[in-house]
Amino acid sequence: MVTDDTIASFLAGWTKAERDADTSTLDNLLTDDFVGIGPLGFVLTKQNWLQRFAGGLSYDEFSLDNPQPREYGDAAVVVGDQRQTGTMRGSPLPFEAVRQTAVLVRESGTWRLASVHFSFIAGTPGAPPLPKM
Repeated sequence: MVTDDTIASFLAGWTKAERDADTSTLDNLLTDDFVGIGPLGFVLTKQNWLQRFAGGLSYDEFSLDNPQPREYGDAAVVVGDQRQTGTMRGSPLPFEAVRQTAVLVRESGTWRLASVHFSFIAGTPGAPPLPKM
């Protein structure tokens, strides 16, 4: 559990919990009404998010690069580049990088993740090709 109340500390704890498949810590870091939106538009509730690991998700590497937090009182928006390698049910993850927008809320002085939305990063392995202009 993250004890430092800074956004950077929260993100470090969340990243470690994801990488380590630490669903107990993730359960504490996510709001009860958390929603995750994947790069193809699928929506995961908190329960679905935590069940990804029991469903066969395993990370070899997981990082959040270049996080750019913007704080608005008891809320913050963080844009960054998530990079990961791993497997889902024994098959390699189909993409190595996504851009994420995370919404954090401060509850009783502690940051928690309310939502995260992913988008492919053009030109990275697994991203769809750019449309021809």
